[in-house]
This record gives sequence, structure tokens and C-alpha cells, in this order.
Amino acid sequence: MGEALDCDALAARIRAWGLEFGFGEVGITGTELPGAEAGLEAWLAAGFHGEMDYMAKHGLRRCRPAELVPGTLRVITARLDYWPESADAEAALSNPERAYISRYALGRDYHKVLRLRLKKLAERIAEEAPHGFRVFTDSAPVTEVALATESGIGWRGKHTLLISRESGSFFFLGEIFTDLPLPVDPPVSDHCGDCTACISVCPTQAIVAPYKLDARRCISYLTIELHGAIPEEFRPLIGNRVYGCDDCQLVCPWNRFAQRTAEADFAVRNGLDAASLVALFAWTAEDFESRMPGSPIYRIGHERWLRNIAVGLGNAPGTPAVLAALQARANDASELVREHVAWALAQHADRAAASA
Repeated sequence: MGEALDCDALAARIRAWGLEFGFGEVGITGTELPGAEAGLEAWLAAGFHGEMDYMAKHGLRRCRPAELVPGTLRVITARLDYWPESADAEAALSNPERAYISRYALGRDYHKVLRLRLKKLAERIAEEAPHGFRVFTDSAPVTEVALATESGIGWRGKHTLLISRESGSFFFLGEIFTDLPLPVDPPVSDHCGDCTACISVCPTQAIVAPYKLDARRCISYLTIELHGAIPEEFRPLIGNRVYGCDDCQLVCPWNRFAQRTAEADFAVRNGLDAASLVALFAWTAEDFESRMPGSPIYRIGHERWLRNIAVGLGNAPGTPAVLAALQARANDASELVREHVAWALAQHADRAAASA
């Protein structure tokens, strides 16, 4: 009984320490994830993962924490809010000459920030209760939403992201796998109700059914994960979204409770919350290399960055500045960039001919 009471007290202190380290919430769950394996198998079988081969490579191991890290008894999950203070998403989306960048990518890469914070929490726990642990944040075959759901932090929304009653969905998730026999938190119930706003608003209709996302249609996949040419059928639908997409979250009623981040590393960098497509398209490879280290955008590289912006320029008004920017890269060294620039120029030519 004493040991159980000690674990209860330790769990309470872990939650308190989590808040001290800047997390919005901390929950604890076991290693069983009911229904997760069947859902993952069906999603992979449908091919919804597209070119994300790593999703299929690890298979069901993603749903088995104790198999990923032998000895794991509990998973401590934590959320870290990222909505930056100065980012006006609606203003960026409504101006077709501006570049829209997913709100999570406006500041520093969350992987390093969150991993360091999780490690500090795990080490603080170890000071009181030595334990074997590993920390993860989107860095291993871990089914984060399922773990966070089981730990009571929120529920999986119809857009497949986690939603919290207290903070909406604009947050990152991370985990500490531990061998401590901590008491677990109960999951919370689904509070989406009859709402289908996220399904209706998706520009490419990537949410093919409630709780089911075809990543191959998702703008975040098309602008970040896809390495080659963006399928032409989706280019007009992408609008000015050059890195990721937040539409399904922006329309979610629960995000009226979204918390502004207190994390300085997530503050907007390089003026990316109000940058024009023309200005970003003028960046040289050297500009990209000097400005983007430490940003999530750095991972896609300059070539795919230009590919994405070319699509945005093809959807923008045919101003002299937009047309000049595209013409300046019509003979770009990259075949991928040239093809998307040619498409964008053809879009403007077709619109000009139609209006004439």
C-alpha cells in the first residue's frame, strides 16, 4: 500500500514539474493502445501514407511501446503549446500575395525544444525515483496521438489531430517512456459531436471520412513530405499555402481555447508570418541556408521551398511583380522548380486569355 501511495504522490509531482518546465499538461498511460493496431493496419493497407515509407517500415511496432523500448511500463505524455503571439493566420490566408506557413513552423524547430524539455523532466523524476527512460518527440515509431488520448490529454478529432478541451489543438506532443509503475490517467471522451467543420473546410478534401486522413491529398504532405512534383490536380487548391496547412484547425470550435505560447523559441522568425510570395521566391540557396537553420522548414531544402512558392505564385494575382518573379526562375537549374514555374506561368496566361 505504501509503495502505491508513493507512486500516487510521485505522479502528482510529475504533473507539477511538467507545468514548471513549461508544458501545458502532463498525463500518464500504460503500454496498451486498444484499437490502435487495427486502425494503423487499415490506414497503411489503403495506401494513405503515400511516400512516407517509414510509416510502413515500422509497422505495428509503432503501437507497442514496450516492444520499442523493452522494460517500459508507463508512458508520460506532455503537450507544449506553440501558437505564436504575432501570427495572424486569417490575414495571411486571405491575402493571395502573401505566403502562408503553418503556425507551428514560424519559429524554431520543435524537435530540439521539446526533446530537451522532456529530458529535463525525466531527469528531475530520476532525482527522486531513479528510473530507466527514453524521450521521444516525433522522432521514433511512436503513435503519439493514441498515447496522448489514453493518457487523458485530449481526444482524436475528426481531422485525426489531438484536441484538448482546455487548449484546442495548436500544441506539440512528446513522450517519456519509463519503467516506473505509476498510476495511469483515464482517457477523456470524444467531444467533436456532430461537427464536421474540419472535413468541410479541407481545401483538397484529404479528410475522406471522420477520423480518416488520406495523406496523399493533404497539403501538409504535398508541401513537406512529397519529394517530387506536386500533382497538378492539387496545385490550384493549395492557394498560397507554401509550407503545411492549418485550415482544419483554424475552423475547429475548440481552438477558441488555444493557448498563446510562452516559449521564446516559437516566436516568429524571418518575418515569415507576413512575408510575400515574391520576396521569398527571390531567396537564393545561400539565403535559405543562412536564414533557415533551426527552422522546421530547413528539412525540405531550397529546391522544394521554391517548388512550393512557385505553386503559390501560380495561384496569386497576375501582377507585374508576380510575373517577373516567375520569369526570373523560368530557367532555374532545378528541373523540379522549372516545371512548377512553367505551370504557374501557364495559369496566368490562361487567366489572361479568359479575361480578354
